[in-house]
Amino acid sequence: MSKEIVTNTELFGEIQTLITQAKQQTAVAVNAALTMMYWQIGQRINQELLKGERAEYGKQIVANLAQQLTQAFGKGWSARNIAYMMQLNEQFPDQQILHSLCAKLSWSHFRQLISLKDPLAREFYAQMCAAEFWSVRTLSERINSMLFERTALSKKPEETIKLELAQLAQQQVTPNLLLKDPYVLDFLGLNDHYLEKDLEDAILRELEQFLLELGAGFSFIARQKRIQLDGDDFYIDLLFYNRQLKRLVVIDLKLGKFKHHYKSQMELYLRWLDKYERQEGEQAPLGIILCAEKNQEQVELLEMDSAGIHVAEYLAVLPDREILHQRLQQAIRTAQDRYNQRPLLNNTSQDLEDH
Repeated sequence: MSKEIVTNTELFGEIQTLITQAKQQTAVAVNAALTMMYWQIGQRINQELLKGERAEYGKQIVANLAQQLTQAFGKGWSARNIAYMMQLNEQFPDQQILHSLCAKLSWSHFRQLISLKDPLAREFYAQMCAAEFWSVRTLSERINSMLFERTALSKKPEETIKLELAQLAQQQVTPNLLLKDPYVLDFLGLNDHYLEKDLEDAILRELEQFLLELGAGFSFIARQKRIQLDGDDFYIDLLFYNRQLKRLVVIDLKLGKFKHHYKSQMELYLRWLDKYERQEGEQAPLGIILCAEKNQEQVELLEMDSAGIHVAEYLAVLPDREILHQRLQQAIRTAQDRYNQRPLLNNTSQDLEDH
């Protein structure tokens, strides 16, 4: 008599889920323990090196230790890897903060992060990586595209940056963390001569890449959304929603330089959306004017930030990375100098209310 095989798909599915979750939790725990162990090793070595008076003493200690550990435990204990552990301790001195990051970031993530010289940029990438669950590859791509330098946050005073990064660690996202200047749109494949419609068409063709460039939480709503005022028709180029900011985001595309009348056009869109489209619990709509070139002095005089409007350039072709780096660093210095010259009443709390 043949035996029948009784199957229970639901039971199998539940047990499979339990096993998968347990494996994932184990992997996270092992990763966190491993990273904390590396931090403690780095701390102990750094303490030992403080006893030496010469740099050669430190090199000798690390080289000898690497040889001993390799003989005892095998690969993974080279002098280079030990140097990474020492850097981890130096650059993430707060053990409690590191422990909270370890639950979401692997040792490979930290290897990327400790290569960054700017402490604020390093903290930005660490917190964004944890908040948005970036892979190691994604983290590397964001660093290479100079995401931090392109965010509105980098143009703020250091005190504001630290405050907003602390808020990000508590999962509070602000426009400064998501708005960029410039936006890199080299993936659109545009030639030297194109119209606004060509730019819009290219964005929709490469919508997934465009959303990645915009940042986390963006979803596409409409193209050329029609609004009517006093019998006249107006059209919003692109309309998005950001669930982290809880607000509608209008993007207006412009081919040439920024012109002052773009502000009134965007204000019209934002006020109409605020009146007719904004839902309960949402923040006021936000506008982004993307131009081929912007006039910084005009933007400042028009106080665009206080109107909820962000003006940024877009790059259809990515320039040499060193040139872009120099340009962004100059923009950051100029913006921060401008904030430092403000009257005392324009303090950090006012900066946070700009958007």
